[in-house]
Amino acid sequence: MRSLLLLLLLTSMAATSQVNTYKITFNNAVHHEAKIEVTFPKIKSQELTVRMSRTSPGRYALHEFAKNVYGFKALNGAGNELEITREDPYSWTIKNTDGTVTIKYILYANRGDGTYSQVDASHAHLNIPASFMYSEELKDRDIELQIDLRDQPDWKIATQLEKINENTFRAPDLYYFMDSPIEISDHQIRSFEHDGQKIEFVLHHQGTEAELDQYFEQVKAIVEQEAAVFGELPDYDYGRYTFLACYMPNASGDGMEHRNSTILTKTDALTDGGMKGNIGTVAHEFFHGWNVERIRPADLEPFSFSEVNMSRNLWFAEGFTSYYTGLILHRAGITSEKEYIEGLSGTFNYVWNSPATRYFNPMEMSMQAPFVDAAKSVDPVNRENTFISYYSYGSILGIALDLSLREKGLNLDEFMKMMWQKYGKNEVAYDTEDIENTLTAYAGKEFSDNFFAKHIRSAEKPDYRKLFDHVGASITQDSKKNHFGASFRETENGLEISRNTVIGSPAYKAGLDEGDLITSVNGTPVHTSEAMKKVIAGTAEGKKIKLEYQRFGKTETTSVELSTDPEYKITLSENASKEQFKNRKNWLESK
Repeated sequence: MRSLLLLLLLTSMAATSQVNTYKITFNNAVHHEAKIEVTFPKIKSQELTVRMSRTSPGRYALHEFAKNVYGFKALNGAGNELEITREDPYSWTIKNTDGTVTIKYILYANRGDGTYSQVDASHAHLNIPASFMYSEELKDRDIELQIDLRDQPDWKIATQLEKINENTFRAPDLYYFMDSPIEISDHQIRSFEHDGQKIEFVLHHQGTEAELDQYFEQVKAIVEQEAAVFGELPDYDYGRYTFLACYMPNASGDGMEHRNSTILTKTDALTDGGMKGNIGTVAHEFFHGWNVERIRPADLEPFSFSEVNMSRNLWFAEGFTSYYTGLILHRAGITSEKEYIEGLSGTFNYVWNSPATRYFNPMEMSMQAPFVDAAKSVDPVNRENTFISYYSYGSILGIALDLSLREKGLNLDEFMKMMWQKYGKNEVAYDTEDIENTLTAYAGKEFSDNFFAKHIRSAEKPDYRKLFDHVGASITQDSKKNHFGASFRETENGLEISRNTVIGSPAYKAGLDEGDLITSVNGTPVHTSEAMKKVIAGTAEGKKIKLEYQRFGKTETTSVELSTDPEYKITLSENASKEQFKNRKNWLESK
């Protein structure tokens, strides 16, 4: 018995000694600094490489977090400083270890969103990849995080991490740690039980308890409606899911999904438009708890913290989630039927009036994510003509698939439930062919082959007039409205074209480009967008607008032949039949 107890004790001690311990303090929070200390015990080699991540879960582009680290030093188990070499900008190699390495550094953090970290007098908003160094070779070790709040006695800690005590938290490995954001502030909390699991809503804001109560009722309705789509909640770790909302003037608008939590950031207070303006992000990010976190694209696995993460399936992972965002807001009673249907027009126009469909299909558009997902570049690009957001593209295709299925007596809810049961519930990663095969099993091979061939592997537009007519809605265009095809910036000297002109538009055909300064229209000086709009609207069919403009310091002239405005308008049909009303009800009603 003594031998067994000794063995258990030694095993426990060995397991404990393999824990990487992180400590963070905020004694200079007012200047956006955090002090971080990490101890790596039981190092078997004489050197150890630590690094800052270049990516963050839920993001697809590179983000060089190492730029906000300074004051780095490394110590051995005796407290002696160790030699450090640098082979690249984001890693530190520590030499001549004695089996224990402790690193210390200062983190500068001043962007509160779903990717970066922010430390200031109001809170510590921590995205882990933007905050903490790691060792790739020790990625399978347990991690213990100790948060020192002696200088912030009013702050509380909210995170999906396992709680050991009030200031200590645990992650089973590096990936879980990296995927677990933390909001530390004087926040408010609401919670409720659904399907035997706890849903927490943590809110850091400057509003009232009553405002949070009102907002939380909307959150509850969203949770219930999204759970109804899939038939159940995911099996959350530790039996809880945590919304980490920060609606503060120092935040940056964003939302970012994680395994059992989500970041929600916005500058809009609940009393200043946020009650309705912020809630869409709640619906979008919570839906990701199924679609992307567990119904997971295979090309995002394993997630890399050193290279970009690209997927050809974002039209489904992000786009279909975007489709359900608006639909769920209506089903939850937050938006009216009219608001939802007519609100589709903006996204519809953005997608189907873009020339980008001639260059990339939805899968190829998804593969642009590393260049657009909060990625930074200094060279001009032609996104106006070559890129459609996979969020928007996939959302509009989600409508098409849902309404096409409903013509057959089927629906997208049941298809998503099949994807959940087949891939999400057991966390088996999928590829594009798996989505197609699941659609074949649900709706038949002819239907699936047709949809993927025309709308996923190609960029053909579905017959939306027919699809919307099935549910008593219509798509129209104003044949009497003129179209110019350029955006303007008002200046003292005239109207500057502020973006690339769209391929095929009258402005593009006339040779106008970004940066051109229009000084007169039909011989009359022009300085305001409103004046330009009046000229465009008042030009008779077949007549051209004569422009004088400045380019590279020279005066140029051109004539613009206006076209019919391509803008679509989606509206509820005034004389819908009983059958159309029934179909619409089946589509939009609460579950």
